[in-house]
Amino acid sequence: MKPIRKRYRALVDIWRSKSIQFIITASFTLIMIAVMVVVSLIVYNKFSHIAEQNTFLSNQQIVEQINYNLEVYLDGMAEAFDLVDRKIRSGPQIPDSRLHEQLTTIFETREDIVSMALFSTTGELITGLPDAELRKNTKLTEQSWFQSALESPNHLSFSLPHIQNLYKGQYKWVVSMSKGITITRNGAPMQAVLLVDINFKTMDELFRRVSLGKKGYVYIIDESGGNMIYHPQQQLIYAGLKYENVEQALKYTYGSYLDESTGETRLITIKTVNNIGWKIIGVSYMDEIVATKKETGGFILWLLIAVVLLVLLISAFLSAKISQPIKRLEKSMRKVEQGDFHIHIPVTGNDEVGRLSRRFNFMVTQIRQLMDQSIREQEAKRKSELEVLQSQINPHFLYNTLNSVVRMAGSGKSEDVITMITSLSKFFRISLSRGKTIITVQEELEHIRNYLIIQKIRYKNKFEYEITAQEEALPYKTLKLLLQPLVENAIYHGIEYMVDEGFIQITASVVDGKLLFEVRDNGLGIPPDRLERLLSGTLPQEEGSGSGVGVRNVQQRIQLSFGEPYGLQMESKQEEGTVVQVWLPLLREEGGEAKG
Repeated sequence: MKPIRKRYRALVDIWRSKSIQFIITASFTLIMIAVMVVVSLIVYNKFSHIAEQNTFLSNQQIVEQINYNLEVYLDGMAEAFDLVDRKIRSGPQIPDSRLHEQLTTIFETREDIVSMALFSTTGELITGLPDAELRKNTKLTEQSWFQSALESPNHLSFSLPHIQNLYKGQYKWVVSMSKGITITRNGAPMQAVLLVDINFKTMDELFRRVSLGKKGYVYIIDESGGNMIYHPQQQLIYAGLKYENVEQALKYTYGSYLDESTGETRLITIKTVNNIGWKIIGVSYMDEIVATKKETGGFILWLLIAVVLLVLLISAFLSAKISQPIKRLEKSMRKVEQGDFHIHIPVTGNDEVGRLSRRFNFMVTQIRQLMDQSIREQEAKRKSELEVLQSQINPHFLYNTLNSVVRMAGSGKSEDVITMITSLSKFFRISLSRGKTIITVQEELEHIRNYLIIQKIRYKNKFEYEITAQEEALPYKTLKLLLQPLVENAIYHGIEYMVDEGFIQITASVVDGKLLFEVRDNGLGIPPDRLERLLSGTLPQEEGSGSGVGVRNVQQRIQLSFGEPYGLQMESKQEEGTVVQVWLPLLREEGGEAKG
């Protein structure tokens, strides 16, 4: 408690030490800001409440008017349906020409009727309009309007909007009215399904004329399952780009409530259409409901801004002294973000900012030391990798080659002996390269050509090969010993166990400003799981035997030297072969250094 009391007394002493002018000005400013904020909030809330109440009432009236118009329209369509029903029931025999004429008259006088048809309970068309051919495979008896008519005979059912697909060449958006009725056919009563399709365009135009502010709209759902019957942005709903809180709307039959499920406060007004179970939902955005609300809020906002500016001008001198060291610290941090780790903040005083500046200087020093250490470790690792790679020529390859030379010499195959020893000498000459780690593309291709000559003789012409290169690519530089592990992998794991003759194709080209080596074989291929682990380095050693350098080692060399955008890409299909792409930057040697 004593430290708190000391701090409070110190603050009081500081306040008392100020001039009377400062105390009066500061006190008056604070009181004015507090009073204006309280009065502004009271006035704004009062106006907002009145505006919201008026908007609630207005939206309810608009939605009720839409509901009334829709009910009148649907009642008219129901009367048309009843007229068709009466004409069919009163006919002595179905079908007959007189009934067809009467239905044609009704059909032609109502532009919003798309079709009318009478079906048996098995889906057979008894009579109907228009006189068009029915489409096959419509699964008529499984459609919702047909099922509703059978489940509730003598009850008029309205379907959800859907594409009318009964007749060939007609794909209109309709609402189907259906009803199960009893007719006389061939002198005997029978059950049938009467269908009248209404063009949904008429209802769509009715809803589109409604305006609830600049962004407000009306949409309709089915109260039984919340299915979307109409929405002015239907495509966005289906694409998942717009969301409506249908679950909340289903809880209401009539009334209004505020919804914030979309991140914006919206006024939702609901009215249920009688008989058909549709819910008309009006959506208004609270941020545009009443112009006076915005004007009042704008006026209050500008008034508060003016007061704040006045307060800022009064306190500018004091705040500058407090914020100056913090701004200096922020400026230093921005330089560190830009990569300058040699920044140092001069520290004066022992307050919080001073202690923070000391910590910042210590942190930057530590980061600089760690970065220097990381660079040294990466350089040492890179040199070590290159040294290991230069000395890591597969001893099994050399041993097997010399054994093959001995066997061929004993068999009198002097020409093959000469060819193999010549290729072996060229192979080692390029491998050593007088200690260089960077060689030309032409030298790398010559190196792999000698390797393939030796392997082809060893494997008794079990495979053929082809090496091609663009003239443009030959002078560029590359890390040496990149292709040997890939070709060795193709021979040992792709071709060695094949029954047919193998084929290896090697190309070098310049593609999209990069150097591309491609090694393609027609071998057994690599299983997908093994292919994935090959480059990730998770393949066990006993499974990945072959090249002493290894595919993963090649990938590491490339990315260690040139970064993540470069490296290997592999595709393989079992029993078809494997394609390995090696992507490198375009390099030219200048002053003993390889540069792009």
